[in-house]
Amino acid sequence: MANPFFDQGVQDLLELVRPGMLCAFDFDGTLAPIVADPSDARIPAPILRRLAALTEFTPVAVITGRSVEDVSLRLDFFPEYVIGNHGIEGMPGQETQEELYRLTCQDWLKRLQAALQAQDLASAAWIEDKTFSLSIHYRMAQDLSRTEARLRRLIRQQLPDAEIVDGKCVFNVLPGGAPCKGDALEMLRHTISAPSVIYVGDDVTDESVFRLPREDLLTIRIEDAPDTAAQYYLQRQEQVIDLLDMLLHRLSEILLDKAGSHPAP
Repeated sequence: MANPFFDQGVQDLLELVRPGMLCAFDFDGTLAPIVADPSDARIPAPILRRLAALTEFTPVAVITGRSVEDVSLRLDFFPEYVIGNHGIEGMPGQETQEELYRLTCQDWLKRLQAALQAQDLASAAWIEDKTFSLSIHYRMAQDLSRTEARLRRLIRQQLPDAEIVDGKCVFNVLPGGAPCKGDALEMLRHTISAPSVIYVGDDVTDESVFRLPREDLLTIRIEDAPDTAAQYYLQRQEQVIDLLDMLLHRLSEILLDKAGSHPAP
């Protein structure tokens, strides 16, 4: 269980903020509210303005379960890094592995589509093809618990080698051994030599980041969960606005102090 951020985590954040820190965020449920139809997801304007401002101060990354193509159409700002498919897509030097994952998911898609039809589940669930991974959504099913159990059995039967990551009314199906969000964050951190990192997420797929060693890493979850490894939580997604305001204010202070200590000749 995490601790409430605004009660106990603010001082940790202020101490963590340094020039060049990496600010990384999940998309759905973190930057954008969860919606019934994933194609409707957008970043609210107040959050968007603050994210755009943050990119002027420090490296920003979006690490999402969506494909890079999909999420890039929804960002409306320009983060330095966009990593998709839960860490599989968009990392430098991973092109050969990405092609293997693409071919694997092509085969899986055909098998799952046929199985959904055969077991009369096509009306309760639909498959999102993200090229390097698949997501089976069932938010619109009439009986969520029964549909969840049936889908879990179906996926395990059809794809015994796949990694299944639960989400909010969705099963994320990834090739076994593929990178996760935690792997992607670690690679990014080392690539840019970030002195510190903050990561904000909201789901089971973010736990691979929350479980990372915590030296110079602050993790925040949207809404608490009894089994989360995140250090802190925000009660509501809208509180990301307040978090971004704190980051921007502290970064501004640091830059002003630095400029003051090195006056122009």
